[in-house]
Formats: sequence, C-alpha cells, structure tokens
Amino acid sequence: MTDMKPMEIEEKSFAIITEELGDKKLAEGTECIVKRVIHTTADFEYADNLVFSETAVRAAREAIAAGCDIVTDTTMVKSGINKKTLASLGGEVHCFVADEDVAKEAKERGVTRSKVAMERAAALQKPCIFAIGNAPTALESLLDLVEEGKIDPVLIIGVPVGFVHVVESKERLLACKKVPYIVARGRKGGSSVAAAIVNALVYSVRR
Repeated sequence: MTDMKPMEIEEKSFAIITEELGDKKLAEGTECIVKRVIHTTADFEYADNLVFSETAVRAAREAIAAGCDIVTDTTMVKSGINKKTLASLGGEVHCFVADEDVAKEAKERGVTRSKVAMERAAALQKPCIFAIGNAPTALESLLDLVEEGKIDPVLIIGVPVGFVHVVESKERLLACKKVPYIVARGRKGGSSVAAAIVNALVYSVRR
C-alpha cells in the first residue's frame, strides 16, 4: 500500500466504488459525477440524493469545452477546483465573497456578503457555472437574480450543507424551470462536494 502512487490509489478507490454500487442504476452521463462525489465523501447516499435536471450535464460540458468560467460561494470551494485543468480549457474560477469591497458594501446595505458577491458575479461577461457548496443565502440570492432576469447561469450546482434554510433553498432551485441544476437534496453537501462536481465535469471534458 505504501508504494502505491496517488493515481493508483484513486483508480483503486473508483474500482471499489463501482463494485459497491453493484447494480445501482445511475442516469447516463451522471456516473462520473456521482462516483467522484462518493470518492470525495465516502458517502454512498449521494448515489440517491444527487438530482440532475435533464440538460444539466450536457450544457455544463459544452460550456466548459467552450471556456466558460466557474463562480463559487466560498474560497473553500474555489480551492478544491482543479484550476490548472480548467485553465487549459480557457476557464477560470471567481469568488467574490472575501473581497474587501464586497464586505464594505454588504455592511453599508445591511445585507450578506453572499448576496453582494452574487450580484458581482452577475456582471461577468462570460458564461458561468455557479458552484454553491456552503451558503444557502448565496443560492437564494442567485435564484433571485435568475428570476429577475439579471443573470442566466449555464448551470447551478446547489449543494450547500447545514440546517438553516438549506433544504428550502435547494427545493427552490429544484422548482426553478429557468436554469439547469445539480442538487444534493436534503441537508448534505459542502464545499468539497461542490468542488468534486465541478472537477468531474471538467475532467470529463478534458479527457
């Protein structure tokens, strides 16, 4: 075991995941995403609670291949994304929540930094995929912008984790007919899950 290289360990892990999933049927095109999330979390419940809109995977892959950018709600999600591989396809990752001017504006307006960060993202000129792994307020603010016609995301990855407004924000995304989505239904999710989904999509295009 100590002589195994990182790639060998990953390949072995995915082989174990495939074996343990057994006859579990995953929707075509979603297999690599579900397995990478399980690989990241060691939690097989994601095989059941990840929900994909009909055009989500295809739209995301086409956009990534064309050089779209990624917007994240936290620096933790940003740090988990393979930015080098994304850059090789012409994309980059943005996260505005930690910017000083965002914090200043949020304080002045009496709103959350997540809300201001999503408004900043709406001004980006390139097509974007949004990866929300931590803050349900970011997801709610993003959906407000979608419904107001101020932004048209390629895809929203809605996997915030926790107990307060988390389930409600995800169900709102599931009910939205204006944007493709990937959602981790229920309380589970997190920054590592959001990053894993982005990486799975990027790797599926890069290979």
